[in-house]
Parts: sequence; structure tokens; C-alpha cells
Amino acid sequence: MHAKKVPMRKCLGCNEMLPKKELVRVVKTKTGEGEDDYEISLDLTGKKAGRGAYVCKKASCLAAARKAKRIERALSCKIPEEVFDRMEKEMKENE
Repeated sequence: MHAKKVPMRKCLGCNEMLPKKELVRVVKTKTGEGEDDYEISLDLTGKKAGRGAYVCKKASCLAAARKAKRIERALSCKIPEEVFDRMEKEMKENE
């Protein structure tokens, strides 16, 4: 029997390669026709459509990625502070 391949992704906070299921996906979803029409949200299921970036389920990793602007770079957009605050709150609720 052949062992099933586990998809690995890199956390933008701690730069560790981890199995995809152990990470939370931050997704940029297009909402309209314009270039600035998009929404940034946490994808806890890993199934939402859109451009994604991954962070550990720890708030410290999200804070490190936020400070170094790694999520903004990965998604190629400016992310408002309120969105980061909302994502941090969601992560703490789901710990």
C-alpha cells in the first residue's frame, strides 16, 4: 500500500513547514469588478475560493506575520488594521 502524501504549507509567522490541516488560511476574495474590490477573511475550512496565505493557529504567529507585513506581501494588497484585529479575535475564539 502506498502512503498518502500530506500537503505541506509554510506559516508566514514562524516560517515552519507544517501540514496544511494544522494551519489557518487567510484568503483574499474578489467582491467586484474593480481592482480594489476584495475582502480579506480567515478560512477555517480551507475551502473558500481566492488567493490564500497560511499562518499557525497561534495568535503570536499572526502578530509576527502582521508586523513583518508578510500577509500583505503574499496577497499583494494593503490590509486595514481593523481586518487584522478581527482575524486575531476570530483566532482566539477558535483556539
